[in-house]
Amino acid sequence: MFNPSREQVRLFFCESWRKHRERRVLEGAEATAADLIAEHPEYHALLENPDAVMEKEYTPEGGQMNPFLHLSLHLAIAEQISIDQPAGIRAAYDSLRRKLDVHDAEHAIMECLGEALWRSQRDKAPIDGAAYLECVLRASRN
Repeated sequence: MFNPSREQVRLFFCESWRKHRERRVLEGAEATAADLIAEHPEYHALLENPDAVMEKEYTPEGGQMNPFLHLSLHLAIAEQISIDQPAGIRAAYDSLRRKLDVHDAEHAIMECLGEALWRSQRDKAPIDGAAYLECVLRASRN
């Protein structure tokens, strides 16, 4: 299992955005990352200054969403949908897409993923894939 460091994640997003801006060839997940970053103009200046963000702390007390966490969750959701894992996530996403645009549908799923991750950490247990999928299905029915 790939377990990148905080610095590696931040460099990945900064480099993906730099390569996109320079019209260089993007490899693997870089293309998806660049597309996600393009949907988040509020992060562009931040990602264009990697030296300033490598050590920056994003805390709830600071009132800022961690942009790297946010983009990482988008990337995870894109991967889940592409491989339909957990099984049924693609159909639930398609159902959300009938009501919402791509970005809003991903954000609806992100709420469920965030909750699943929080429960996993709180309970010191693996993510409950069935509960996660049920949350997404509920969102698609609303």
